[in-house]
Amino acid sequence: MPIKIEKFTDRFVANMKPPAKRTVYVEPNAYGHGTLGLRVSPAGTKSWIFTYYQDGRVRVMTLGRYPKVTVAGAHAELGRAIEALQHGHDPASKTVAANKRRRSAPRVADLIDGYLEMWAKPRKRSWKEDQRMLNVDVRPMLGDKRAEAVARRDVVALLDGILERGAPIAANRTLAVVRKMFNWAISRDLMQHNPCLGIAAPAPARRRERVLTMTEVRTFLDVLPTTRMSRQSQLALQLLLVTAQRCGEVLSAEWSEFDLAGRWWTIPGSKAKNGRAHRVPLSDAALDVLATAREINAGATYVFASPRGDKPMVETAVARALRRNAGLFDVPHFTPHDLRRTAASHMTSLGHSRLVVSKILNHTDSSVTALYDRYSYDPEKRSALAGWADTISTSVPHH
Repeated sequence: MPIKIEKFTDRFVANMKPPAKRTVYVEPNAYGHGTLGLRVSPAGTKSWIFTYYQDGRVRVMTLGRYPKVTVAGAHAELGRAIEALQHGHDPASKTVAANKRRRSAPRVADLIDGYLEMWAKPRKRSWKEDQRMLNVDVRPMLGDKRAEAVARRDVVALLDGILERGAPIAANRTLAVVRKMFNWAISRDLMQHNPCLGIAAPAPARRRERVLTMTEVRTFLDVLPTTRMSRQSQLALQLLLVTAQRCGEVLSAEWSEFDLAGRWWTIPGSKAKNGRAHRVPLSDAALDVLATAREINAGATYVFASPRGDKPMVETAVARALRRNAGLFDVPHFTPHDLRRTAASHMTSLGHSRLVVSKILNHTDSSVTALYDRYSYDPEKRSALAGWADTISTSVPHH
């Protein structure tokens, strides 16, 4: 590589022509303290370098690129480097350390893997949904980017892309998961700031308040057997409606959780949203649904078994089946979760107290009174669910 000695001036550096091969121009040696050089590539890139001795070895330190670093700026950087040498310090040590940190810094893909394995899977029953959102939207766009380099505009661009494909709620949920992932990274000292800070939900939150009228409930149950969804999906929706339990709890139910003779379903704490085991009284309608399900899945571990191995149906399967058959009901849009809300609302309208209905729903009550009230409310829960099931069965024609 050719080396030429020159006295650097702004005019000389600005008018320098790209060489045929990479060339280094150097100023006269700075009295044994090292040499300021300008490395010029055939493409015209000009980089300031400082060549010096440290511990018996020749070291080369990059001071910056021209014109971002001017001739005066390069001399100022040279002065600081020489001062460090005079005090016995290696002027490149900070740069080397910074480059090492940058090379070893985690990328967003590393955060995704760590968050899922170390936080989401051990703590969230819905971790697969986090995994889906992170893998489908976040990893392709930000996965290769250094985590510390992710800026607010990067997150906004990610969310804008989700909005543009017509998925506003998915955009909101993705923001929540990404924000949680970065907070987890901060807690483990993997990064120093959360780029989601100050970003509002990209779509207005919609309050879930859909409750089917009794006329709509009658229509739903009357039309349900005639739909094109599987018999298992039909039974799962019926059990959800008559027990008012969560869709995920219904679909993951195992036969070992049921005492059919005693007419109880005990949802273990590992499946309950609040982590507390929950006893659900079984009405005649619920027992009828379970009897039919057992005929379909004789010998299976799960009440609603997946056709693909010994595992339960996935929650999205029932929601998808309901969505595909929505036009057959001639009822305004509703979701499986709306059936749970519908059951709860109508039990209250039948005269059962909100406290009893809350116990049926297994909602968490953190009030002081709740800490001392250890009564199970089992008789009241059984009465409310039986009354609700009777109201449904007397309102729907039998096929």
